[in-house]
Amino acid sequence: MTVKETLNDGLKRGYEIKITAAELDAKVLEKLKEAQPEVEMKGFRKGKVPMAMMKKQFGPKVLGEAMQESVDGAMNTHLETSGDRPAMQPEMKMANDEWKEGDDVVVNVSYEALPVVPEVDFTNIKLEKLVVKADDASVQEALTSLAETAKNFDDRKKGAKAKDGDQVIFDFLGKVDGEPFEGGAAEGHALELGSGQFIPGFEEGLIGVKAGEEKNVEVTFPADYNAEHLAGKVAVFECKILNVKEPKTSEIDDEMAKQFGAEDLAGLKGQITSKLEEEYSGAARAVTKRALLDELDKMVSFELPPSLVEAEAGQIAHQLWHEDNPEVEGHDHPEVETTDEHTKLADRRVKLGLLLAEIGQKAEIQVSDAEFTQAVMNQARQYGDQARQFFEFVQKNPQMQQQIRAPLFEDKVVDHIVEAASMKEKEVNKDELQKAVEALEEE
Repeated sequence: MTVKETLNDGLKRGYEIKITAAELDAKVLEKLKEAQPEVEMKGFRKGKVPMAMMKKQFGPKVLGEAMQESVDGAMNTHLETSGDRPAMQPEMKMANDEWKEGDDVVVNVSYEALPVVPEVDFTNIKLEKLVVKADDASVQEALTSLAETAKNFDDRKKGAKAKDGDQVIFDFLGKVDGEPFEGGAAEGHALELGSGQFIPGFEEGLIGVKAGEEKNVEVTFPADYNAEHLAGKVAVFECKILNVKEPKTSEIDDEMAKQFGAEDLAGLKGQITSKLEEEYSGAARAVTKRALLDELDKMVSFELPPSLVEAEAGQIAHQLWHEDNPEVEGHDHPEVETTDEHTKLADRRVKLGLLLAEIGQKAEIQVSDAEFTQAVMNQARQYGDQARQFFEFVQKNPQMQQQIRAPLFEDKVVDHIVEAASMKEKEVNKDELQKAVEALEEE
């Protein structure tokens, strides 16, 4: 078996792997001998089937396996010896399309090798950390917002008509084709008009009702309603209005604080302060991370595998196209062409991706199982009742697992670099921080 170099141009590599017919035949014979003790065939005892019959019966299948194993083995040995790391899956092609048993096997292999990534002295990196304190005005603004969400309702004057935003207390009985249906009745139900809790048209039908009156509200269930027996059906709800209440913003006091799980107003203010500063810290970290990546981009230069840049540019172009055409959900659309701008952005992403991967590998940075599981759980919460299905999907999908692990790994590498870099804190207000974050989005 021989491996001969045919191309060495920048990161492009080409090799010819040759396996002689004799070597391949010996490999086939070796595999047949390994299997012989367990083979049974009519007329022969287990393990006593003649090799000639074994080769006739199983030869073609074993030949394919032996050929694949020989080529893979030669390739693995070459990579271990050369130290090359292919940027993408190597392309392999038989040199002789009309190969037949008894011929030598010649395979042409080509790939792009990952480049040698230069060392970076992190102590030469100078960064700025924006620090924002939660001031009294911000805390008060948050309290006011909470008070609006914690609004109470007071009785309207007798005979007052219900308006959008009011709360209506009522009994109702729903019927389809004159017959009550399961789950279509309740007593003393409280509904905020305009909240969208009921099917379309129902809440609008209660605008203008008064306490003590009765009204029938006719609606049509959506065609995709989750109860199939009601989907698309016309229903009449017989409603008896018990009371009409108008919204009243909660007082910012200890009682309101208790609605949000705090012991008193002071405790709620403390929670809000911590939450705001946590949000500010997260935003400031994003600004610092971008500054770090910008510094690394300027400090480091090395040749990039064209295949990785091309693939990344295509992905960027495709993503941006979908952002501009949100109505197209699938991939049934015209081919998206990449531009110089896409390629420029792809160059940066590929370079920084390879650099961070190299730094992380040398620093032996790992994403622990606990960190990964926590990240999956955080994402699963977004799916509500389907959280368990999402969790199970991730467990069975290696590609999805990699998509979750990749940003966790990147963040840990960034933290590793930041620890060694020169960091200077700068106290700013929330408006200045907001401008810095908006600047990131514009780039």
